[in-house]
Amino acid sequence: MDAATAHEAGGKHRTTVERTSDLEVVVTRWFDAPPPLVFEAWSNPELFQRWWVPASMGMQLHGCEMDVRTGGTYRLDFGGGMVFFGRYIDVAPPSRIVWTNDEEHGSVTTVTFEERDGGTLLVMTDRYPTKEALDAEGTGAAEATHETFAQLDALLAEQSG
Repeated sequence: MDAATAHEAGGKHRTTVERTSDLEVVVTRWFDAPPPLVFEAWSNPELFQRWWVPASMGMQLHGCEMDVRTGGTYRLDFGGGMVFFGRYIDVAPPSRIVWTNDEEHGSVTTVTFEERDGGTLLVMTDRYPTKEALDAEGTGAAEATHETFAQLDALLAEQSG
């Protein structure tokens, strides 16, 4: 199911997670906010750390460094030596952010923000270097987006209201 079909088919706020190949997982979601506002929630460290981690996990970001520009880097520190980091390889406000995930199974994530029906259709694609890397990492992380995107909805409502 592509992003447009997911948007039209079953409620705008439904998060869909689909493994589209042996190397790729695609997550789609419509948000009731314009692309610049949704882009800001993904690119402003103060906003990002308020929604990115699923609340049910009981974790928090102890450090969130983000230089969201082409060539910039990020570092997300969860404490206890759990750190995620990478670099932004393509940033085009307010329509696209592409970054590397420089961990063991280093995927590349692309997030697009498209104006649709007065809101934003977000498509997030994780592309893995091998099928084994996707099998090890892929769908579990993508499944967490159901909760994190609900948290993003709440933040966007607060920001626009």
